[in-house]
Amino acid sequence: MKTRILVSALALGALGVCASVAPTSVRANDAASTAAIDAALKSTARPKKDFEEDERRKARDVLIFSGIKPGMRVADMFSAGGYYTELLSRIVGPKGKVIAYNNKEYAAFAEKEIAARYADNRLPNVEQVTAPVETAGLAPNSLDAVLFIMSYHDLYWRPKDGSWPATDPAVLLKQVRAALKPAGVVIVEDHVDVAGADPLVNVDKVHRIDPVRLRKDFEKAGFKFDGESKALAHPDDNHTKVVFDDSVRFKTDQVIYRFRN
Repeated sequence: MKTRILVSALALGALGVCASVAPTSVRANDAASTAAIDAALKSTARPKKDFEEDERRKARDVLIFSGIKPGMRVADMFSAGGYYTELLSRIVGPKGKVIAYNNKEYAAFAEKEIAARYADNRLPNVEQVTAPVETAGLAPNSLDAVLFIMSYHDLYWRPKDGSWPATDPAVLLKQVRAALKPAGVVIVEDHVDVAGADPLVNVDKVHRIDPVRLRKDFEKAGFKFDGESKALAHPDDNHTKVVFDDSVRFKTDQVIYRFRN
């Protein structure tokens, strides 16, 4: 179980972007923003383990795709052990803020990683929020960007052992949209499931989601599709396999979408 949650925190890439026209705030990163991303990735204050995962996660690419810049206010939804939270913290800097959101189940699965990540107030611009999905505590009109990194599918998870609550994606998306500023963006990355798969059934089986269903969820909530990256596309992936299968683990076909408010 813990392993699955840690995998859900995997990051995305953004080279090979096929994007529709984006608002000015996310159309392209300026030199200062890209420099902030590169500085965050190179920071020697980051945990050694994070460096070892950067290439697989394609962190630089997804951050550029996101358009996140210094001074922004960002939420890392289901941030788990905080790999991405740390990078976001360093990018937005002292004038920015990062919300590291987990419900109690996610926080419990990554308890040791969370404790190490935030020890001694090492990321002072990060606010940890642990709350139920129904009351996530996101202030209205307060965020420039929101990230769901390998975690959106969990909102459909219905494990037989009852270890995850019956969460409603629409309830959380309503809160996210209200929390985003008018030009705010959402980055969503997840494992690709077979076309037409019912997430209420298949998330428990393979921990994947049909990209068509994902996009429909966000558009139904009022978001506008704003771009796609193919950076972590793996067409040889067998979409019927559970993501922890050794033959596909860390090599699954992954969708990366950007939406705007």
